[in-house]
Amino acid sequence: MSLALYRKYRPSTFAEVIGQEHVTTPLSNALESGKVHHAYLFSGPRGCGKTSSARIMARSLNCEKGPTPTPCGQCQSCKDLVANGPGSIDVIELDAATHGLVDDARDLRDKAFFAPVSSRYKIYIIDEAHQLGPGAANALLKVVEEPPPHVLFIFATTEPDKLISTIRSRTHHYPFRLVPPGILAAHLENVCKSEGIKVAKGVIPLVVRASGGSVRDALSVLGQLLAGAGKEGVTYEIAIQLLGYTDGALLDEAVDALAAKDSATLFRTVDRVIESGQDPRRFTQDFLERLRDLIIVAAVEENAANILREVSEDQIERMRAQANLIGTATLIRAADIVAAGLTQMRGATAPRLMLELICGRILLPGNDDEALLARIERLERTQSITPPAAQVKTTAPASKVEKEVETKIATSKPAAVKEEIKTEAKAAEPKSAPVVNNNVDAATLRRFWPEVVENVKKRRRLTWSLLSASAHVIATDEKTITIGIINAGARDS
Repeated sequence: MSLALYRKYRPSTFAEVIGQEHVTTPLSNALESGKVHHAYLFSGPRGCGKTSSARIMARSLNCEKGPTPTPCGQCQSCKDLVANGPGSIDVIELDAATHGLVDDARDLRDKAFFAPVSSRYKIYIIDEAHQLGPGAANALLKVVEEPPPHVLFIFATTEPDKLISTIRSRTHHYPFRLVPPGILAAHLENVCKSEGIKVAKGVIPLVVRASGGSVRDALSVLGQLLAGAGKEGVTYEIAIQLLGYTDGALLDEAVDALAAKDSATLFRTVDRVIESGQDPRRFTQDFLERLRDLIIVAAVEENAANILREVSEDQIERMRAQANLIGTATLIRAADIVAAGLTQMRGATAPRLMLELICGRILLPGNDDEALLARIERLERTQSITPPAAQVKTTAPASKVEKEVETKIATSKPAAVKEEIKTEAKAAEPKSAPVVNNNVDAATLRRFWPEVVENVKKRRRLTWSLLSASAHVIATDEKTITIGIINAGARDS
């Protein structure tokens, strides 16, 4: 039986603890200067290093060359207290959930006065300290307040407010935090390299997201994925299925449909979610997070990568194009609708119906302030639209296989919100091409649209710059691709 990753990679020194420098630095300084307190309280979310740091503290105090923030690792105490080591008789770990009675506290209090067997200090690590009953906490109060010189207490808890104030006031309190995504992702990548297993692009961000900032949870999830890896390593598809997240292609399809006001594609996406066995609630939550990402991309523009560190650069570029097409006000309104719907879905007996109603509300023009702002935003973005005068011919590929394309600019009314460009593809797709043929639908073409635009870049950079900035696919049939261009200047050019 293999050792779990969260045990295998448990830190043995403060330098190995990630994301808690605000705690490990002052503790290391206290060990270096010899100003060690007799009682500590480590609080914070689960899996962020509280108990591990308590063990490191005990190891640093009882090292033969200590107290020191860098245990030698050679003495018997260091070997006993190393991560996953045999332990020391002078370092007693108690779980308050099972030792929280008054009799347990009295027994601990009586034994505390005996000298340590072979170490410098006798150290009590009391985990889940908030589960100490009032009687047990009061029984410990005196010995915690005035312990023998050889005794040190370390309380660890996820809920410090539930620990009685008289105990809290006698400790030095160090609050642990969730580990930032960037730091945690780098740590997981190092673990994967140490394990020698290939992990596909996009898997680590999924693990970080599933962990919620907990190192232990992240390593537990990663261990599950690595254990089930095949010869090709951990694939993105397997990770999505095991962790229950929505495939990014489905989210892109839903967002593209929202940008094009394509209700048919949006509801087909919902149908694909259900037919693939995914939870509608999970899709709704993932869709809300994607809308949040788009709002950030629209707000910070070029600096989005500094906030969305787990998102690849090519995905950010795609989201930037989507955000430009949809508009910030529309995104905010859609996010509000999805968030409200997600709350209503909790406990709902028909989650698919709720998801479809959410999609309907997003596409339906509203009469509230946010809907009005969204409509004003669209009008402002299309201001000064004038009818084009003539036909413009250009040559550009409509897919990866180069085609001769004749572009006709359709005449529109001055009050139109969008201009449509009808593009007729003269050449048919070769039989070997698996997608983007004469029968391709708009949703499929939208997925390949970035590649289409990228091929245009090789032919004519001016056309590429105009298409990439403001064009999106509206519809397609066997002969015609209809493209919407929001910016009047780009349309005329």
